[in-house]
Amino acid sequence: MRPLADEIRPTDLDEVVGQEHILGEGALLRRIIESGNIPNMVFYGPSGTGKTTVANIIARRTDRSLRRLNATNASLSDIKGIISELDTLLAPGGVLLYLDEIQYFNKKQQQSLLEFIEDGRITLIASTTENPYFYVYNALLSRSSVFEFKPVPPSAVVTAVERAVKKACEAEGVTAELEPGVAGRLASGCGGDVRKAINGVELLFAAAPRVGGKVVLSLADAEAATAKSSMHYDREGDEHFDAVSALMKSLRGSDPDAALHYLSRLLEAGDLIGAIRRLLCSASEDIGLAYPQAVSIVKACCDNALQLGLPEARLPLAQAAILLATAPKSNSVVMAIDAAMADVRKGKYGPPPRELQNVHADGAGFEREQGYLYPHDFPNHWVRQQYLPDALLGTEYYRPGGNKNEQAAKRYWEQIKGEG
Repeated sequence: MRPLADEIRPTDLDEVVGQEHILGEGALLRRIIESGNIPNMVFYGPSGTGKTTVANIIARRTDRSLRRLNATNASLSDIKGIISELDTLLAPGGVLLYLDEIQYFNKKQQQSLLEFIEDGRITLIASTTENPYFYVYNALLSRSSVFEFKPVPPSAVVTAVERAVKKACEAEGVTAELEPGVAGRLASGCGGDVRKAINGVELLFAAAPRVGGKVVLSLADAEAATAKSSMHYDREGDEHFDAVSALMKSLRGSDPDAALHYLSRLLEAGDLIGAIRRLLCSASEDIGLAYPQAVSIVKACCDNALQLGLPEARLPLAQAAILLATAPKSNSVVMAIDAAMADVRKGKYGPPPRELQNVHADGAGFEREQGYLYPHDFPNHWVRQQYLPDALLGTEYYRPGGNKNEQAAKRYWEQIKGEG
């Protein structure tokens, strides 16, 4: 028996839920498909958002022979087999190749398509769940138009859920009674993945009791079916980098609610280390000298989290996230070290002043007075002397932030150094 998701797969653009930005009335991809003049394209987006469905609709609208490959199990010989059909009775007008999960093809496999894409004998529609600008060979990408498929909003998924329920009822010859909230729960719990929502319908149908030709789909079953399925997350993919980036930027933007949201997404996925790394980094990068104690507090929270493990680790990490999000901010540390490292990379350096060199640097027979002034021997533990190499004399990397901690330190040293 075919999966329910395949049974109700749309055969017309009007049946595709979501993706109005590319498939709505007058949108670019819709106009391209309706014109029948299909270019090479890359469909990029999460699973269950309609990439394969739209490719199938395109295939039905074209006179070209359709060939499908999935890059997870296809090989170079599969590509050669398709190429061997070109200009034969099998493919007199060329081939429309739908290549799913193109990110799994290596550079050589992708390059093998170039000549035939260039002369138009192969029209490529590739799909990927990963950012194509990182995973698709540049020469192939430059000959293709990229369309992004976005997670489908719950309001649109409900339509697919209702269609799936109707189809399941027709297949079994029963009627369905949905408790209030079932369709909404399946729609909101799928994380924008329509296929996952339809699989949820199939699961509920399999488990539901049959009473007098009626199937009762309960809200409790819907909640159980979607309890751990609402997120797209891959620790090595875009979802990971998007989540940790959003956490870091929410901390920097002083939004504790958003920080807790993205922290929760990482923790729900079990990505304890990813969360800890961002929190530790933010303590120095975004708070820094505005509240220097944040480093030690966040480190203690992260150590506690590692000792506790999940789910209890959520407590010290939430404490750290709220602290960082509500703390005063300063990026003076990152700006200072990045400026200093940029000069080093440019070759702007020289030997340290003689006063700062190792006292044994000259070796036997070449000893001479070093001239180093020990600051603790002077009032206020400071004395004027050269520290930077001659090539960088007068350079300023550190510029105090406007927060009270750094401004207090600035005033202190202006007073002390003014006396020197």
